[in-house]
Amino acid sequence: MSGEFSRDTAYLDTRITVDGEDGYPVEPGRYRLVVSRACPWAHRAVIVRRLLGLEDALPMGIAGPTHDERSWAFTLDPGGRDPVLGIERLQEAYLARDPHYDKGITVPAIIDVPSGEVVTNGPPGRPSARRYLVGDTITEADVRLFPTLVRFAAVYHGHFKCNRNKLTEDPVLWAYARDLFQTPGFGDTVEFSHIKRHYYGVHHTINPNGIVPVGPDLSGWTAPHGRAALGGRTFGDGTSPGPPPADERVAEIS
Repeated sequence: MSGEFSRDTAYLDTRITVDGEDGYPVEPGRYRLVVSRACPWAHRAVIVRRLLGLEDALPMGIAGPTHDERSWAFTLDPGGRDPVLGIERLQEAYLARDPHYDKGITVPAIIDVPSGEVVTNGPPGRPSARRYLVGDTITEADVRLFPTLVRFAAVYHGHFKCNRNKLTEDPVLWAYARDLFQTPGFGDTVEFSHIKRHYYGVHHTINPNGIVPVGPDLSGWTAPHGRAALGGRTFGDGTSPGPPPADERVAEIS
């Protein structure tokens, strides 16, 4: 065994389409996106949903930051159940789709509310001289990289010790990360406390006591980044997303 972590990519790749070819037609409010703010894969889906303004069309359920061998659980909700799906664990929606399902119970997952079944847990099918990675507007590349950057200081450096330098020690990358963090749809999806509680609380071989340390200092994320001078149109010809729904707001950095 190499010790390498490989995410289960044997996804349920059913798609929600206009013509309902796979049995799931586009229908606002019918489906529920289930995420954990601790998971970088789920975090990307949350950002895409914010940038596309789908909050009303695709309601979101948020699982707690830790899980056991069974699955993610809705520990943040009253009574420990998702208020719409009525389930305690995401595993229940996977088993509703396939009673013999034996693969990973992963987030993000889109649930068909009427049936309680998982529709798909596949990745979304949406698509230093520059302000953004591949041009003058935010692209999929920025959405993919950002969840990794916000986890550098919180867990990747201190917990996994898998990167030699701190994010703050690279002035260009650190400024780029702060630029995105201060952009609507990015920083307002980050819950640092969930990220830390997940990694420090779930990886018992690395942290057998489950102790979540204090820090790091997060105030730098709101410091001026100076990258506006590079120009660019953050949202291209589109508009900035509005504020997130009240029940989806994360803790602000003071």
